[in-house]
Amino acid sequence: MKGRVLIVAGSDSGGGAGIQADIKTVMALGGYGMTAISALTAQNTTGVSAIHPVPPDFIVEQMRVVLDDIGADAVKTGMLHSSEVIEAVAGLLQTLDIPIVVDPVMVAKGGAKLLQEQAMAALKSRLLPLATVLTPNIPEAEALTGHVINDRYDAERAGEALSELCPGAVLLKGGHMGGAEHAQTVTDLLFEGGKLTEAFITPRIDTPHTHGTGCTLASAIATGLAQGMLVRHAVNRANAYVQAAIQTAPGLGHGSGPLNHGHTVGNFDDR
Repeated sequence: MKGRVLIVAGSDSGGGAGIQADIKTVMALGGYGMTAISALTAQNTTGVSAIHPVPPDFIVEQMRVVLDDIGADAVKTGMLHSSEVIEAVAGLLQTLDIPIVVDPVMVAKGGAKLLQEQAMAALKSRLLPLATVLTPNIPEAEALTGHVINDRYDAERAGEALSELCPGAVLLKGGHMGGAEHAQTVTDLLFEGGKLTEAFITPRIDTPHTHGTGCTLASAIATGLAQGMLVRHAVNRANAYVQAAIQTAPGLGHGSGPLNHGHTVGNFDDR
C-alpha cells in the first residue's frame, strides 16, 4: 500500500490537532497513518493546560520499530518541543530517503508555547535542512527568519530567506496576514528552489472553528507525497481538503473548535 505516513508529533486530548488530527487526515485522504508521540498535552478548544514530554529515546524507538516493520512513504513532524527531541528525531530522519514534511509548531491556537526558546537553533540547523516541504505560518516564519511580515512583499522576502534554511520546498501560509486586501482571501505561497513558483488563493472563511488547521494541512501534504504526488499537486489537494473541513466543521467546544476531518475530497483533480 503506497501512502504510509509516519507522524512524529504531540497528542491533543481534545482531538482537534496534533496526532489525532493527523491520523484522521491521512485516513480521509486514503493513506495509512502511523505515529511516534513526542508529547502528551491536556487541552481542549479553549487552550492547553498541561504538557507532558516524552523522552527522546522513546520517541526514536517508536519511529524505529514502525519503520523496521511497516515502513513509510513519507514522514510528517509536528510538535518537537526541545532541542534534545529535535536532535534525536533528526538523527533518525537523516538516514531515510523519503519525503519529510516539517510543520514547525511553536505556539498552540490558544497561545501556549509548544517549542522551548532554546530549541530554535536546533530546529533551524538540524530539522529544516531535512525537509522536503516546510509549512510555517506567518508568526513561525517571522520567528525563523527575523523578518516582520506585514504584506505580500514581506512574505516573499521571508519565503526566500526560509529557502536558504530549507533546501526543499517552503509553503508560507498566509492565514495570519492582516490588512484589507487579505480580509476575503488567504494566500499561501509555495517556494521551490528558492523561487516563488505558485500562489494558492482560497476564500477566507469567517469561523472560530480552525483548531488544528496547520497540523491538518501538513499531514494532508505528507499523504499526497506518500502517494507519489508532486509537491504542488499535494499542496493543491491539501488546501481543498482543509477548506472543506473548515466549511463543514461540527462546531464543538467553547473556543476554537475542530475541523471536520471526516470530510474527504476523494479523487481530487490535482492539476
